[in-house]
Amino acid sequence: MDKIQILQLGAQDWREQYSMPEFVEFHYMKRLDLPPDELYDLVFLERTPSDEEARLLHRATKAYTLYVLDQVELKGKAEWLYKCKKGKRIAENELPDFFLHEARNYFPKPYGEKFQSLNISIAQGFPGSVKWNGNYSVCLEGEFGEEFSQAVFWRNNIPLDRGQCLDLWLEYKKDSDVSIILKVVQITRGSHMELRQRWEFSEEALNQVVSIDNQLEDGLIFASVLAKGAGQLQIIGLHDRYSRRGHGYFLPGGERYVSSDREEVFCYFDPGDMKPPLNVYFSGYKTLEGFEGYNLMRSMGCPFLLIAEARLEGGSFYMGTEEYEGIIPGIIRSYMEELAFTTDQVIFSGLSMGTFGALYYGCDMKPYAIILGKPLASIGDVAANEKRLRPGGFPTSLDVLWSVCKNTDQAAIDQMNQRFWNKFDAADWGKTKFLVAYMIEDDYDATAYERLISHLQWEGAKIYGKGLHGRHNDDSPGIVSWFSSQLKKTIKEDFREGQREL
Repeated sequence: MDKIQILQLGAQDWREQYSMPEFVEFHYMKRLDLPPDELYDLVFLERTPSDEEARLLHRATKAYTLYVLDQVELKGKAEWLYKCKKGKRIAENELPDFFLHEARNYFPKPYGEKFQSLNISIAQGFPGSVKWNGNYSVCLEGEFGEEFSQAVFWRNNIPLDRGQCLDLWLEYKKDSDVSIILKVVQITRGSHMELRQRWEFSEEALNQVVSIDNQLEDGLIFASVLAKGAGQLQIIGLHDRYSRRGHGYFLPGGERYVSSDREEVFCYFDPGDMKPPLNVYFSGYKTLEGFEGYNLMRSMGCPFLLIAEARLEGGSFYMGTEEYEGIIPGIIRSYMEELAFTTDQVIFSGLSMGTFGALYYGCDMKPYAIILGKPLASIGDVAANEKRLRPGGFPTSLDVLWSVCKNTDQAAIDQMNQRFWNKFDAADWGKTKFLVAYMIEDDYDATAYERLISHLQWEGAKIYGKGLHGRHNDDSPGIVSWFSSQLKKTIKEDFREGQREL
């Protein structure tokens, strides 16, 4: 794992006072005169920085990673820096414990994944029925016995290194007469039989994310679900993520929301310079769980909000129950209120699957602009094209169709398409600008751009398009280049021209 980069600005190098763990690379500066050449994982202030130092630190400090000693006075630009970075106070006597036990949670590279659904096995001897719902879930129904016994397990073991902590989240549904336990065992690396540690989590514990913290030795973990009682048990997915032990999900400060159906939404807010606009970016389809677009959005300098989800194989296009779909606008509005921004000071954006999130929730918010790369709107058509245009190209689209409409026939395809277009047509787009880069021969949703034009019937609505030749995934660099240039242009020309630099 990469070393954690720590910067200290102060009168005396703390390495002379405190012992630093081997996973830390410590940088001390008495004064900061030049822009730092890297982005630090943690920054500590032992004194009040000058206005110029505050500007330079703003470039080199991630949100939620700035710590200021209690005795340091904050005013002017130093106070601005503290607010922009969501800084925290720390007492000098807390530093030794922080370096030894808390600094490890600010590692630079997050990681999250889902145990592969295809690697779920049913316990030998289960007498009931088993039904597979594509890659969405496996449903067991029958008698599980009066005592807890193995119901399903995952064949692929995953690594758990010494000193590492993993967060686990189990997605499941069940009848009230069925009880379950999640069981995890650590196997010594290189051995098939030697067990080192064991964890068992009850249903009550599983109402929250559960963690396994390994302080012994490197190894592999094996996960299974135990059940008892009678009825139906549906296993949807088991997620594992590098844990920050309470300091955020995926990124320091990352937040997690969950519906009563155990479906998750993640967000990460960076206040930037706290000046308009607020950039809301929806992550695209990705099997590696976490946020997308961090570096691009951070480079813009203004506030940004990343939104991500991790259902199905790499996302379910941000659709769900009424409860689930109420979470995302609530998140956006809460940060608009924190910044005191109005909807005409907000930009929605996304690539591929993220375009659907930007459009779908744009209907609720009506932002100033919606910037899209490879737009997807008729998700029913995306699923239908798995058979017609791109066999085996994006099978997750069929899981999305089934999970939302509980069928994959033509009626479900039409229902899925209309779910979006009915919502889009009911919104007032008279004050919104659309900037869209699309693939001319798109094999996912070939009509998205043309249909957006035909459905924009409001006076004042604007749409600008850029077509590139190829199928959906043929020219991602070209799409991203146009997308980022339009985002920069919109911020500069519509929000920042004439403003005094920080």
